Amino acid sequence: MDQKIKANKTMKYFVLVMFISCCSMLNAQQTTDSIMTLSEYLGFVKSFHPIVKQANLIVDEGELKLLKSRGAFDPKLEVDYDRKKFKNTEYYDKLNATFKIPTWYGVEFKGNFEENEGVYLNPEATIPEEGLYSVGVSIDIARGLIMNERMSMLKQAKLFTQQAAMDRQLLVNDILYQASVTYFNWLRAYNQKQVYQDFVENANLRFEGVKKSYQVGERAAIDTTEARIALNDRRLNYEKSRITYIKASLELSNYLWLENNIPIELQDNIIPDTNTLLNIDAVFSTSEFDLASFDIATHPKMLSLEYKYEGLNINRRLAANNLLPKINLEYNFLSQTPEVINSFNTSNYKSGVNVSLPLFLRKERADLKLAKLKMLDTEFEIEATKVTLKNKISAINQELSSFTVQNEYNTSIVSDYETLLSAEERKFFIGESSIFLVNSRESKLIDAKLKAIDLEYKFFETKAKLFNILAVLPI
Repeated sequence: MDQKIKANKTMKYFVLVMFISCCSMLNAQQTTDSIMTLSEYLGFVKSFHPIVKQANLIVDEGELKLLKSRGAFDPKLEVDYDRKKFKNTEYYDKLNATFKIPTWYGVEFKGNFEENEGVYLNPEATIPEEGLYSVGVSIDIARGLIMNERMSMLKQAKLFTQQAAMDRQLLVNDILYQASVTYFNWLRAYNQKQVYQDFVENANLRFEGVKKSYQVGERAAIDTTEARIALNDRRLNYEKSRITYIKASLELSNYLWLENNIPIELQDNIIPDTNTLLNIDAVFSTSEFDLASFDIATHPKMLSLEYKYEGLNINRRLAANNLLPKINLEYNFLSQTPEVINSFNTSNYKSGVNVSLPLFLRKERADLKLAKLKMLDTEFEIEATKVTLKNKISAINQELSSFTVQNEYNTSIVSDYETLLSAEERKFFIGESSIFLVNSRESKLIDAKLKAIDLEYKFFETKAKLFNILAVLPI
């Protein structure tokens, strides 16, 4: 009877000390710790990380290439002035000013003013003293009419801009995936540290209780030794987990930046969100994902390849068009009184035709075959990418379903181990068990909780893989 009374007193002592310790730890944590959620963290990465900013340059490059290609259709003003004077003799003084307007199809409109004089002027350059005006058109009726280099450059630049937007999304998604995995590793390290910290407190309370029991003659000295071994083992594991958490925090800091490329160092009072499981689908925009209704053709990678294929097709059309001969027709109306509209008539004109065609067309035929080979290579890439994406998404989806089952089993295991430990502690308090069995039960519980943390990390990592393979952007 006396033994049971002493055991009850010892148990009350344990409960009181544990309650006070937990309350003090909870209050300290509430007053000092600040939670950084996954959504807030990815918001910083998406807004300020240098690689994300670098990805934006891809779109800027596409827009500049588009602007450059449009410059091929800018109106042009050309002035050619040539004069020769020798021994007080003006051989010639020639001025030729031209204004050209290129258009989409191989048609170019132009206006010209010509003024020539001199003693030794070429007879064909002789014109009225007031100068000669002309307006006309130049047409490439074969090679450059349907497809020409300026036209193909502009079309390819437009496609490159669209492709750049898809490539940017892929690059940003990839850096956010890496940042997410780093956050989950930080969360895992934090949870592991908390587990060891909690059990250090338990081991310390148990050691103090056993030592007090030994001092009053209720326990053997060897029990204090075993309790101290367990305490130091918990402290050792906690110290290892603390260093792991510090390293994970520093790794997380690599993704935290402010404006003007200012890096942020994570403060000690910033902790991860332990309720990440509740909102991970909302953050990754995967809550409404349905494999059966998913259209692989809308995937950014597939769209990027499609834009690439269309650009190569334009290049093929240009190469095929280059097999045609160059036939350039030019016709200009001439007048020395441009202010009179009807002075431009068919009786005064300057015209010409220019024809050019390589005899063997070896370069042109090789360019066409190379363009077709590039298209065929891209077709293979599109088909392979389509199958790879489908299989990866299906595998990840099944893996996530498996994690749900695994989590149910692991939750049950942790609960059962907690029940066993609680029962063993009660038996120990009333003298029907040993400190060895209590430590053994506790070690099993610690292993089960660590496995649960690792399982949660793998689940989060797989969610991040789904987010990465879908190439969506988080909210």
